[in-house]
Amino acid sequence: MTPPRPASDLDAPDLRARAVKAARGDAPFDILIAGGTLIDMVTGAHRDADVGLVGPLIASVHPRGTRQDAHRTIDAARHFVSPGLIDTHMHVESSMVTPAAYAGAVLPRGVTTAVWDPHEFGNVCGVAGVRWAVEAAKNLPLRFLTLAPSCVPSAPGLECAGADFDAATIAELLAWPEIAGLAEVMTMRPVIDGDPRMTAIVNAALASGKLVRGHARGLTGADLNAFMAAGISSDHELTSADDLLEKLTAGLTIELRGSHPHLLAEFAQALIALGHLPPTLTLCTDDTFPDDLAAHGGLDNVLRHLTRHGMRAEWALRAATYNAAVAINRPDLGLIAPGRRADIAVFRDLEAFSAAHVLADGVPVAADGRITAALPEHDPAPLLDTMKLAPFTPADFEVKADGDRARIATIAQPRFTQWGKLDADVVDGCIVPPAGTALIAVVHRHGRADGRPRVGFLEGWGTWRGAFATTVSHDSHNLTIFGGSAADLAAAANAVIAAGGGMAVASDGKVTAVLPLPLCGLVSDQPLAGVAEGFRAIRTAVDAIADWAPPLRVFKACFGATLACNAGPHQTDRGIADIGAGRLMESPVLSGQPG
Repeated sequence: MTPPRPASDLDAPDLRARAVKAARGDAPFDILIAGGTLIDMVTGAHRDADVGLVGPLIASVHPRGTRQDAHRTIDAARHFVSPGLIDTHMHVESSMVTPAAYAGAVLPRGVTTAVWDPHEFGNVCGVAGVRWAVEAAKNLPLRFLTLAPSCVPSAPGLECAGADFDAATIAELLAWPEIAGLAEVMTMRPVIDGDPRMTAIVNAALASGKLVRGHARGLTGADLNAFMAAGISSDHELTSADDLLEKLTAGLTIELRGSHPHLLAEFAQALIALGHLPPTLTLCTDDTFPDDLAAHGGLDNVLRHLTRHGMRAEWALRAATYNAAVAINRPDLGLIAPGRRADIAVFRDLEAFSAAHVLADGVPVAADGRITAALPEHDPAPLLDTMKLAPFTPADFEVKADGDRARIATIAQPRFTQWGKLDADVVDGCIVPPAGTALIAVVHRHGRADGRPRVGFLEGWGTWRGAFATTVSHDSHNLTIFGGSAADLAAAANAVIAAGGGMAVASDGKVTAVLPLPLCGLVSDQPLAGVAEGFRAIRTAVDAIADWAPPLRVFKACFGATLACNAGPHQTDRGIADIGAGRLMESPVLSGQPG
């Protein structure tokens, strides 16, 4: 299949001429989608209509049964015809498979466009990682609109990633024709405070005339105004219905995400209470783990969640199609109408959103839940060998202190972190973790700084009876280990190092599960089914050693615990960082005496 086309390709004179001729009835359609019920994304009405295609172009939408002249007819009887779904913000890497494998999972479910922020690859492999993402997406039937990662690293000076993208690097990436804009600007505080580095990055994006996407977690009032005034236009980091409504009122484009499903019920109810669907409301997946992707899909699962919570199917579809197309400045997408692009999903119903047929650029690419188009893989060699670490011993994870007792700083509670303080015993020159705490260690693995573990103490994470190590650790993706003892931390860390990156679980000094992710330590080159099975095994193994307390203390919280661009203390490869306070502590030891 040819690469997904830019919007301008529909304006080729010969294509338009052929479409006009077919629309008049003077030539047959290439494909006729017949017998279906069209969901009108402008009015929300259901229409009995057939759709005639010429190449990648919709040539005609006409009353059902009035035309039969076509080289191929797709029977859509008793089905619903919709534009292809548009995922307005996502990270392929979070699904731990290649772009080709990801496309094979979501295309059969009706997703035809995905706005991809490859900042995971960028944080590990730099510009070469972004170039790999662009090249890997080129010949796939899923339209990837690839963005330039804005925050590599997400908290400069407080962490060290595998690369550093300054404004000149961002301008270089934005000059690539394949790059659709600037990905989520996560470094919020520096933008609001007028930091020269982030101001220059945002200004480079504005000068390009391309998209400038945001990450406005926790912003309100004057801070939200300042963030938007800098030129940032969207947000997916919603924390409550009140947060959603404030940001809609402020004028942000909302990318309502499915990766925090516990919030979708209140979001749906808040939108229903408005009485109409805001035109700036779009949908996204953000992060989808491989087992969830294999079992439940991508953006189609967000539609199911919202409709189960009472939202009209027509609203959910409009958010995922027409509203999304407007938000990403793609007038060729999001609407089934003459002159638009023939990205089309034919759904069996408006509850399960099971796709019987999917077309991209007028080409059938999936039927009955199976991919029918070719999915060429791209050479993964540029993403290999990213673990620049030697094995560790338990002693590497001990926290040194003088005396018999010491006061330590802690990182209290998952997700919305706070500073805490505890007194701890010191035995043989090492801190004894106080009861109720867990260890977190972050190790620089990219070879750009020293690889000595920085160890901290977590409160509110329950009791750990083993350790979990991962190189999927947003967003610098250093090696991060959670656990209850130094011996288990070392065992899990060494298993990940030996695997070339990925995840591992250890208990009583023995490794109980390993998931190799050799591409940047983030992604496997194996099929989705095998990666999903391996990830489920990791989940099961971690469940056996950690006690979860939803909705905040959950397995997924492990992957964002080092996200230092967010408010509050976070462990990084440089120490305990707090971007709001401008604070970095290399050691959690506050003093040699309690008090």
